[in-house]
Amino acid sequence: MRVCIIPARGGSERIPQKNIKLFCGKPIIAYSITAALESQCFDRVIVSTDSPEVADVAQKYGAEVPFLRPAELADAHMSIGATLNHAINWLRENDRQPDYVCLLLATAPFVRPQTLRDAFSRLEENPSKFFCFGVVKFAAPIQRAFKISQQGTIEMFQPEHFASRSQDLEPAYHDAAQFCWGRVEGFLNNLPSFSEHSIAYILPSTEVQDIDTQEDWDKAEIMCRMREEA
Repeated sequence: MRVCIIPARGGSERIPQKNIKLFCGKPIIAYSITAALESQCFDRVIVSTDSPEVADVAQKYGAEVPFLRPAELADAHMSIGATLNHAINWLRENDRQPDYVCLLLATAPFVRPQTLRDAFSRLEENPSKFFCFGVVKFAAPIQRAFKISQQGTIEMFQPEHFASRSQDLEPAYHDAAQFCWGRVEGFLNNLPSFSEHSIAYILPSTEVQDIDTQEDWDKAEIMCRMREEA
């Protein structure tokens, strides 16, 4: 059995009601639900939430909400791993243990059904790996990054690369904040994903925008409108 689990708690400190806030005309969680359903990868698409309001929106767009998440798993400091394992254990007790789980974020409006299919195929083709997740290349070389102190002074993290040419530096990547496919035992055993247990699915920057702040949200909506007009 293959299951998509979309965590979507009701609270959000930086963007109120973020998971169901209208994004280019519809609740942002609807994009993730639709992509999961259209991918035809899953036996079940489940939203894990503590909020009846989020549950109503999720069900409207075709997801299941077979339980409401306990309050102790809805705290802002609760790890996404704990939320995911709660959903997996619920399935073990009320249905059956899935073989594969895809953790899909509720705020991933650019995730594509084909991406979910391709990433799953990558994981299936690599039986020694436990995870396959979306990544994107940093826009600038991280070796030339610097920090700014409270006094306004600038200090490079790696000053030895001050004169290095960008093309001579090794590319670096970060989590695209969209999805993570995994074999269920990898999640249940809390294996680290940023490790030898994983393979990366590289996404183009035009399909990625992490949404944590209002500035992120505004940028993502601009990207969405540009894509619609193209």
